[in-house]
Amino acid sequence: MNGKKFKMRLPATSANLGSGFDTAAVALDFYLDIEAECADEFAIDAAGHDAAICSKLENNLILDTYSQVLTGQGAGVQPLSIRMQNEIPLGMGCGSSAAGRLAAISLAAHFGNLNWSDERILEEACALEGHPDNAAACWLGGFVAAAMDGRTVFAAQVEPSSDWRAIVAYPAESLATSTARAVLPATYSSGDVVTNLQSVSMLGLAFAQARGDLLSVAMRDRIHQPYRSQLCRLLPQLLPLVGKNGILGVALSGAGPAVLVIVGSARETSEACELIRSVTSEVKPRLVVSGFPSFGAAQSRG
Repeated sequence: MNGKKFKMRLPATSANLGSGFDTAAVALDFYLDIEAECADEFAIDAAGHDAAICSKLENNLILDTYSQVLTGQGAGVQPLSIRMQNEIPLGMGCGSSAAGRLAAISLAAHFGNLNWSDERILEEACALEGHPDNAAACWLGGFVAAAMDGRTVFAAQVEPSSDWRAIVAYPAESLATSTARAVLPATYSSGDVVTNLQSVSMLGLAFAQARGDLLSVAMRDRIHQPYRSQLCRLLPQLLPLVGKNGILGVALSGAGPAVLVIVGSARETSEACELIRSVTSEVKPRLVVSGFPSFGAAQSRG
């Protein structure tokens, strides 16, 4: 076992971005910070969002995944003392599970001397997640389009415009991804599929070329958002705001219930936040303003 102390910073992510269902995601600049070292028994000192849940030793995503990976590789499970500062709220659609799994797999690779490449760590995380978008954006940073062929992950990353900002609107109650997936239909009309293909074909180009004028169409969706709106009250309230107060695009953040609002510049975020608050006065969401970091978890380990 590797006894060297391990540190890692993993960004939050927002996936789907409307049309990019299970395909596209972007990193956000609030983080899960992990510091770990060998110990006689497992211990977690957690602060930040959902600290009580994060500090539990039973049914803990990070500890369970860490032990699962090491056991699967025939390695001994070294207990760890973990200090954690978490700014990614759980169950809100901002990539908390992807960040947790990537942290756990990286801890296993480090303390278990698995000699895994970055590609292997990402593939393991995507396999456990069941889709590659959040994990790829968390690992690589920036805007990422990702696909899987079996266990092999293919990902392309670009750096979003440095002018753009995200506003993430959180309701009070979380939403399980399994619940959000359960409302999706088994089949879709050809018209809905074509509309999404048209939109997602522009999504990566809009981010790569800083084409804010394309986002209203590129983030248009008929595959998951119309069905999840019944579970995510903020979405139908915020979708009509596109084109107002600097707002370029609106989409569910992952499976929801949080909503991602993309704004054209930092100076426009205050007016955009005021508009969001004015139309969501009953829900009273928490608003977090974020940039789009190009620096992912793969570069933060030390």
